[in-house]
Parts: sequence; C-alpha cells; structure tokens
Amino acid sequence: MLRITDARSGEPVDIRPGLTRVHAHAVGADTSALRVLLVADVLARALELGSTPVMTVAEVPAELRARADDLGIRRAEPDAPGVGRALHVIGEQGAAPEGVCVEVAPATGPADTTAASSVVRLALLTRPRCEPVDLGPAALTDARDTLGRWRKAVAVWATRPSRPVPDPVRNELRAAWENDLDVPAVLEALRRVERADDMPDGARFETYAYADRLLGLDLAREIGAPA
Repeated sequence: MLRITDARSGEPVDIRPGLTRVHAHAVGADTSALRVLLVADVLARALELGSTPVMTVAEVPAELRARADDLGIRRAEPDAPGVGRALHVIGEQGAAPEGVCVEVAPATGPADTTAASSVVRLALLTRPRCEPVDLGPAALTDARDTLGRWRKAVAVWATRPSRPVPDPVRNELRAAWENDLDVPAVLEALRRVERADDMPDGARFETYAYADRLLGLDLAREIGAPA
C-alpha cells in the first residue's frame, strides 16, 4: 500500500485501494511546473502498480503541455469532482487545497536545451521530490550516461533466457516507491542489480522492465537495434 507524506500535516497517509484522482497543480510553464506534472505522473503509475484505478487531472498551458508530452507524461482527463479520493501534487508556489497534498520542490534548467527528453526525465527523477534540483551540465551528463548504459544493457539482457524478478528485488522496489514515492531508492536498487554478480541476465531484464513501468524511461528502446 502506498504511503505518502501529506504536505499540509507533515504526517504519513495510507492511500487505500479505490478510485483516486491525482490533481497536478502546475503553476506557469517553467521546469518547476514540469516537475510537478512529472511527480503526478509517477504517483499515478505507482498507484496503478498497486492495482488502484487512477485519473490524472490538470490544467496545463499549451507550452507546458508540449514539454510534458516530450517527457512521456500522460495527458490529463476531465475532472469528476466527488468521485473517488483526491491527491493534490503542488509546487512551492501553489496554494495547498483541501485534502492530501504532495509537495514538489523547485527545478531549474535545463540550460542544455538539446538534452533528450528521457535524459531530462531521469535527471528530474534522480533527486528526491522534496529537494530542489538543478538541471545543469553535470546532472544532465550523468543522466545521459546512465540512460545510455542501461538501455544498451537491457538490449543485451533481453537476448538471454528469461528469468523472473527475484522476490527480494521486487519487494525492495515496491517498498521504495510505496514509501513516500522514493524514486531515488528505486534507481539505487537498479544500480545494485546492474552490478550484481549472482543475478542471471534474464532476471536483470525483467527487473528493469518492471521498474520502468514506474519510471517511464523507455529502457527497452534499443532492443533489436543494430549493434
């Protein structure tokens, strides 16, 4: 069960199964607003992985919508007030509405406007959502290198005999994102899987494919691509 810290009370709240409306309150069209939409997207994915039906609700300016589309952020649905439970994802400049609120710290950049959208997405996910993030050259380079390495590795692992995700690894991943949507802990678990000497490549592939249902990084993109 997903447990999220309510920004209004500072207390953890268990999000029990049942239709949930995730409201993304993006103010403006800058990278901070984009980060709000991204956190809402990942929150919705985490709920769906727990078999919770989700609606994503947002009013998004056209300029921000284009950037969100580039990052693979799902488009909003029409709101249905009074239906299900509402979770609100807000930035520091946004007013906290009634209900459970998930606060997102500001993001600056990217200065490198040529950075691939998946690189920007990973760079934003690497930092805890409650900490500011600067998408400067170092952050983007690290995300670019990591994403390229993982996609190449996944393409190789996909050619090996399939193996299930080991139960301890699956449990670790779920515990990370169900504990206040701790995406950096998910990424660290994937780094340990990458380095593990005792895990079959087929299990590595299934682990990365499973985690990518949350991350949305298209890690399997290079499967079948020419070497």
